[in-house]
Amino acid sequence: MAAAIGPAPAPGWVRIGVAVDVPQPWGELLTRRRAEAGDPAAQYFPAHVTLLSPTDIVADRLPQVEAHLAAVAATHPPYLLQLCGTGTFRPITEVVFVAVAAGFTECQMLASAIRAARELTLETRYGYHPHVTVAQDVSAAALDKVYDDLAGFEARFDVAAFTLFSHTGVGRWRPRREFALTGRSAGRPIG
Repeated sequence: MAAAIGPAPAPGWVRIGVAVDVPQPWGELLTRRRAEAGDPAAQYFPAHVTLLSPTDIVADRLPQVEAHLAAVAATHPPYLLQLCGTGTFRPITEVVFVAVAAGFTECQMLASAIRAARELTLETRYGYHPHVTVAQDVSAAALDKVYDDLAGFEARFDVAAFTLFSHTGVGRWRPRREFALTGRSAGRPIG
């Protein structure tokens, strides 16, 4: 989810995001490295792969959004996610990330299906690119250091669910509900 937290949602609205959490021990390591780079967003959410960036919706529509997310999860199978090395979006944006080496297409398909709901259709400046942000909008030296320090980073884990998060405009993003991926695989094993 994007680093900018912004003001609280308007009365009667809720801010949500959807992500795949990076499990321990890797999640803690990547979150700590983000904090060490001076990125204040590290205090708001743990390491993750965003599927839906922060989106404000009318609070009354939350049950329909959750039903949509449940339907998406029911049609997508679990998959292997491999993180490997670093990348950057510079000079377009001041971001360094850990790259998704396997599971890239699965993340894209999930994100596309999630965003198919009317309430979740977003105008975005850039196309969707699955990744784990490890530094954003910090000094060039800090970006370079985390890029170099995590260049050899690797992690492999099964993704069996994604999580709906909410945010009030203050403090950490809070998990609201986890959605298990229960769709049938096309014969590709995970793990």
